[in-house]
Amino acid sequence: MAGKCRVAARPLRWLARLLITPSRLRRRSDRVEGAIVVLLSALFLAAVAAAPFIGERIYHAQRAEAAALHPATAVLTQNGPASTILASAGEAAARWRAPDGRQRSGMLSTSTVPVLWNARAGDRVPVWLTASGQPESQPPGPFGALLASIVITVGIVFGGAVAAFGCYWLCRLVLDRRRLAAWASEWSTTGPRWTTRR
Repeated sequence: MAGKCRVAARPLRWLARLLITPSRLRRRSDRVEGAIVVLLSALFLAAVAAAPFIGERIYHAQRAEAAALHPATAVLTQNGPASTILASAGEAAARWRAPDGRQRSGMLSTSTVPVLWNARAGDRVPVWLTASGQPESQPPGPFGALLASIVITVGIVFGGAVAAFGCYWLCRLVLDRRRLAAWASEWSTTGPRWTTRR
């Protein structure tokens, strides 16, 4: 157990030495780099900690949205749009009964009712309605909502890792250029003392 604690404490000791311990060999850019590493690591860990909560909220929001919609059947009063390579959306007139029992009519679009493509007048198509009777897209089921929340959670973690690495790479690039410029300046002063020409 004591061995495990010592192993776990090594990165913390290294970080403390990098940021706090004074050293004549450590440049200011080294301390800046260490602070950037700490900041980016903290931001990444915060993203990792927040990702599951965000995914859970999205899951519950989608389930609540699904619970607010009502399945119904609409009857087309005109032919649906023809499915072609160039067609991306279309509409068709239909009538349906709202959740309050009133008869409604209007236009259904392929974005909310994908089965409209190539449908004929008189066909019955499934629709999802709001409490006021307006058509909406079919809500995701429990598995779909869970899958979407998992994808978003993983995306947040992956995006946080990529963003942290990208920021570190850019900062390291700037710091390395400054280090090389400082080294060249110092070498222009020190070099002639080491390489005497006769």
